[in-house]
Amino acid sequence: MSYAAYQQPYGQPPPPGQWGAPPVPQHPPQQGYGYGYNQAPPTPQSPYPPAPQGHSPYPPYAQPPPHIPAQGYGAPSYGPPPVELYGSPVPAAPHGYHNQPPPPGPPPAQYGAPPLPPSPMTPYGAAPQYGAPMSSYPTPCSPGYELPPRQIHWDANPTANALRKAMKGFGTDEKALIRELADKDPYQIRAINDAFRTSHRRKLVPDIEGETSGWFRYGLVQLARGPLMADVFMLHESIDGPGTKELVINDVLLGRSNADINALKTAYKETVGRPLEADVRGDLSFKTQRHFEIVLGAKRAEESAPVIGAEVERDVDALYGATEGKMGTDEIRVCSILSTRSDSQIRAIADAYHRRYARSLETVISREFSGHMQKALLYQLRQGVSKVDHQLQLIRETMDGFGTKDYLLVSRVVRLHWDRGLLESVKRRHMELNRGQTLGQRIKKDVRASDYQRLMIACIGDPQ
Repeated sequence: MSYAAYQQPYGQPPPPGQWGAPPVPQHPPQQGYGYGYNQAPPTPQSPYPPAPQGHSPYPPYAQPPPHIPAQGYGAPSYGPPPVELYGSPVPAAPHGYHNQPPPPGPPPAQYGAPPLPPSPMTPYGAAPQYGAPMSSYPTPCSPGYELPPRQIHWDANPTANALRKAMKGFGTDEKALIRELADKDPYQIRAINDAFRTSHRRKLVPDIEGETSGWFRYGLVQLARGPLMADVFMLHESIDGPGTKELVINDVLLGRSNADINALKTAYKETVGRPLEADVRGDLSFKTQRHFEIVLGAKRAEESAPVIGAEVERDVDALYGATEGKMGTDEIRVCSILSTRSDSQIRAIADAYHRRYARSLETVISREFSGHMQKALLYQLRQGVSKVDHQLQLIRETMDGFGTKDYLLVSRVVRLHWDRGLLESVKRRHMELNRGQTLGQRIKKDVRASDYQRLMIACIGDPQ
């Protein structure tokens, strides 16, 4: 059964909303698919140091990475070299390797499951088109992003009944709404929507919108829509409203797997009635538009592809030649590299750049670019270097300075909460950097409204 079965049909796209104010309930003309978001991709094996869970081997973003000795890196050949793992000697082909078909891809990842082991069989380079035959398996989509939506065997009726009771009659039981929605995974959320429609002949999202208000309402609606549809609505609102909300577009589209980008494009067209690529093209301009066209092409190297030293060196050469090594900047060359490399490859490129030029790639991008393109490139770089540190930075940015950027705080907390493993790593990292202060304590300090605060704390799994 599609998302249309339990979302309210509407005749018009959402009206423009005010940026920075609690969003007015908005609905597109058609309804699309189900849910899911942001599961950390599998980490490929490489002698390059991986980012450990809860830690980053890299310093804060404004500083260059620490010097790492170049021992063992080697001098790669620029002819047609054999497949060479980054910093490793070329191994002999194992018995039976040649002329054998590639191994079958793995089954889809389960919600909250550890990453699948990488395949050593695909060389690093331009990623093949989504769905094309490849020797490495595609990175699975985020939980709930599966199309068609995945069904689960779980009785959602008790939760649906409790939600109806919390909103029926005079007054609303806000604590019950938090209790029933904040700890559910994407597949349970879909089942709850189906059960609510079937049992009560009503639709969950419109009922929540009618019974709650402010940022508390916005957070509940984000949860009730599930990850995929929440992202679709956010994209539509950021593009269709007054101006372009650049940070929202970055949050939803950058650093995503090919499978996630393709799911977003499909669900967006089913929901809004227009291709996502066309709306982005009409809303952005010049080279920033071209940057996001590359992103929406879904041509990233899969996370199962190994990092190969010769390819890393070529990318470092290209990045230097496009920025510091010439008068002016070849923006599209930089955008293309960061938009088509996997996270582990970006991490290796950033490390190799610093080894060679004694300054961080982040410093170079900050100096050579400006505006939306600078923000987008830094997002891609930071996400590749350390997903944990970057996600923590994104949440802290919403509370730093004067006032709280509520729209971004709600969307980022809810998006992070779908990936339980990443969430726990971010919470641990926050405590390490803040003398034992929990992320929940920081949120309580900045969010004063009681129901809104309780919802955010429940989403990250901290005690109230």
